Amino acid sequence: MMIYFQLFLAFFIPGILGYGGGPASIPLIENEVVKRYEWMTVQEFGEVLALGNSLPGPIATKMAGYIGFEMGGVLGSFVSVFATVAPSLILIILVGGILLKYKKSPKVKRLSLFVQPVIAILLGVMAWQFFSESYAGIGIWQTAIIVILSYLLIERWKIHPALIIAGALLYGGFFL
Repeated sequence: MMIYFQLFLAFFIPGILGYGGGPASIPLIENEVVKRYEWMTVQEFGEVLALGNSLPGPIATKMAGYIGFEMGGVLGSFVSVFATVAPSLILIILVGGILLKYKKSPKVKRLSLFVQPVIAILLGVMAWQFFSESYAGIGIWQTAIIVILSYLLIERWKIHPALIIAGALLYGGFFL
């Protein structure tokens, strides 16, 4: 039973202190896993980090799931992943509760008016970066075909975006 508590602490503490997301948490996770609890060597941790970087998704949760499974089985994996996301979850619940309580406040309404354009700009920058990387990697014609086809599938024929992403992955796997 003690291992589950240790797993929780080993991933909850980096989740609280790792401001900046998963990459900022990696040295903190390493400190807990390698130095504090000595569950792994530096070499083994490096291999887990390399494996985590090769898979899609947040690095901290992938590492937590793997290390938790190695130390405590399926329950250990669950505890570790939960501990990794718990700080963000708690903060979202608290901030969401505060925003819900004061949603009619003019200050909160003004805040959301200022946040919406920032989010739109960030999404636009991200889309431009994806387009630029695609253009550099596969060329203008394939990029243009994928963009136009994706637009038509989503907007005209109302195909779910997950299916389009899966199709793009299959296309990339077979033809690129």
